[in-house]
Amino acid sequence: MANPKKNVDPGAEHLRELGFDPAAAVPDRIAKLRELRGKSDATDLAIAQALGEVNDPGAGAMLVEMETGASGALRREVRRAIYKLRQHGIEVAEPEVERKVASAPVESGLSALMSPIDPEGAQIVWMIKARPRGGIVRLWGLVSEVTGLAGAQNHALTRRELKTQQEDLEQQAGIKLIDIDPRLADFILCDAYRRTSESTRLNVGSFYALRSEVTGAPLPTDFPHPIYAEFAKEAAGEPSIDLLKEPEVKAFRIEPKDLEPYLEEVNRAQESVLVVSRSSQEDRILGAVDKAVGELLSGERAMRLRRRLEDTGLYLAKTGRREQAGWAAAAAAKIRDSAELKTIPFFRSLVQTQLGAMMAEEAERKREEPRLIMTPAEALRAQEAARARSRQ
Repeated sequence: MANPKKNVDPGAEHLRELGFDPAAAVPDRIAKLRELRGKSDATDLAIAQALGEVNDPGAGAMLVEMETGASGALRREVRRAIYKLRQHGIEVAEPEVERKVASAPVESGLSALMSPIDPEGAQIVWMIKARPRGGIVRLWGLVSEVTGLAGAQNHALTRRELKTQQEDLEQQAGIKLIDIDPRLADFILCDAYRRTSESTRLNVGSFYALRSEVTGAPLPTDFPHPIYAEFAKEAAGEPSIDLLKEPEVKAFRIEPKDLEPYLEEVNRAQESVLVVSRSSQEDRILGAVDKAVGELLSGERAMRLRRRLEDTGLYLAKTGRREQAGWAAAAAAKIRDSAELKTIPFFRSLVQTQLGAMMAEEAERKREEPRLIMTPAEALRAQEAARARSRQ
């Protein structure tokens, strides 16, 4: 006989033991969860999960309170619960900490520019500080999605020199540098430096000393990306697969070596003699894609994709593509909120597109390779041709 408690959620069971009734009226449920908050980390995780099941603005308000100061597993659970409420049409405001950061004054005389992220995962970020006696000092940073801060230098320039260098860079690279909040630029550079290995830091130099010439602000450990505030409504929706048509998003690449196991699985599904119907074959292929999305778009790679989508959304907005920027905000929010990415067409299409490109490259390579194995018919024709040549 099956154990009736086998599928019981331990978090929900824990709340019931503490007196929470999931069948009570909504105000009573929220009041009880508020009373239980703070008893333990496990309790707070269960509370966030329970609030995600209460389709009421009061639940959203409590989740916003919980997100302030939350980190790690709790923050992920809170974001997941907020995402569920928004899916049911409940409007949830951004946390107070995000509103405070967004309204805080920018340091006087400070500005910043940012490039899009290129196909190699590289991005240029400039922080610019006006000098009291004229001219500017520019902190130039080269950020890599994978390795962190690849380079940093300070340059003392005139405004004219800065403008000339910007125009030259934009013309040579075929891109545009956009104005961004200097605090976002500072966070991007500092976060990249924290992700940089000790051996690579030797090539970067004394980054914090370079930074101190531009800003005296405390080192940022987090910064709410402005894309979520600017596109709050769109971020609660679904990202369109048409976002993949934008060059800045299309440039995102999963390493071929990481895709290979899933490509092999798709190839096996297509070639298997055990598949009895086309629908069974398609089910196996879709299963391989589901697995690829779940495993490839997780952990550090998911975080890199989220950051790319956030910065790309801002770049799209600043270059006149606001609808596409909203889609990018929505896609980034899905990763932020720990949504099930394999159920979202945008992420499925992103992985399928890259698998399809690899399959096409493999097929082209096979066509170009010399045939080393001949079919029996080809072998007979080759023998006849050889005998004919020998009689001549």
